Amino acid sequence: MRRLVSFVACILTALVLASFAGALHPAGDSLAVFRMPLAVICALWVIWSHWPAWSRWAIAVLCLGAMGQIVAQKYLSHPSGPITIYQKNLLFQNDEVAALAADIRAANPDIVALQELTSRNAGLVHDLRADYPYQASCALVDWARVAILSRWPVEGEICIERQGLVGLLVTSPEGAFWAFSLHAFWPWPHDQQTQLDLILPVLDSLDQPIVIAGDFNMVPWSYALRRVQAATGTTRAGPLFPTLIKARAPLPIDHVFAPRGGKAMPRPLLGSDHKGVLAEVFVFE
Repeated sequence: MRRLVSFVACILTALVLASFAGALHPAGDSLAVFRMPLAVICALWVIWSHWPAWSRWAIAVLCLGAMGQIVAQKYLSHPSGPITIYQKNLLFQNDEVAALAADIRAANPDIVALQELTSRNAGLVHDLRADYPYQASCALVDWARVAILSRWPVEGEICIERQGLVGLLVTSPEGAFWAFSLHAFWPWPHDQQTQLDLILPVLDSLDQPIVIAGDFNMVPWSYALRRVQAATGTTRAGPLFPTLIKARAPLPIDHVFAPRGGKAMPRPLLGSDHKGVLAEVFVFE
C-alpha cells in the first residue's frame, strides 16, 4: 500500500510541475487548465503519504503557492478605463439573439467582439448595424466566423482566414488602435499552438496599440496567454471570473487584453454556454 501511495504522490506532483511547463511543450498548458484541482489533490495526498516530512511539506507549500497564484487574481483591484469592449462567444445555435442585442445596447460598448457567428445567429450583427456601422468578419471554419464591430470609423482591416482572427483599425476620439476578435483553437492535442505561431507575428508587427478580445480557450496563467500578452504589448482586464459554464466545470477562458489593462465584468449567458465579458480598458497613456 505504501508503494501505491508513493506512486500516486509522484504522479500528482509531476502533473502539478508539468502544468508550469507550457513553454517546453503545449501539453503543459493543457495541464495548466486543471492546475487548481491538481494542486489541491496533490497537497492533500502528499501530506498523508509516508514520505519524509521535509519533502511532504515542501511539495504541499508548492501546491498552496500554485493555488494562491490563481485565487489572488479573483480579488485584485482593476481600475476602469475609458474604452469599453463587449466580448461574447455567441454559441453557434444561440436562439436568444434579441435578448443579446438588448444587453449589448444596455452595456453601450465602443467595440463588440463576437465568436461563433453562424447563419443561425447572424441576425445579431444586422440588428446592431445602426449602432455599430463599422463591421468585419472572418471565417474560422466553413460554418462559423469571428466578427468585430465598432461605433467609430475605421482605417483598415485584417482577416486571417481559418485562424479565427479579425481586426479593425479604429479611429477613436483618443487616437487610432487595432481592435481584434479571436477564437482560439482548443489546446494540445489540438492546434492552439500552431494557430498562435501563425497569428502572433502578424500582431507583433503592428505599430498602433492593440486591444484583443476573444474566446482564447485557455486560462490566464498559461504560457500561451503570456505569449499573447508579449506579442501584443497588452495586459488582461480583470479580475478573474469563470466564463465557460459547461459540464459543471466553469473555466475563465474568455478575455480582453489592452495595453494598460482595465476592469472586466461578467455579462449573462443569454443563450450561450459562455458568459459575456464587458471590459473598460486603457489603450492610451
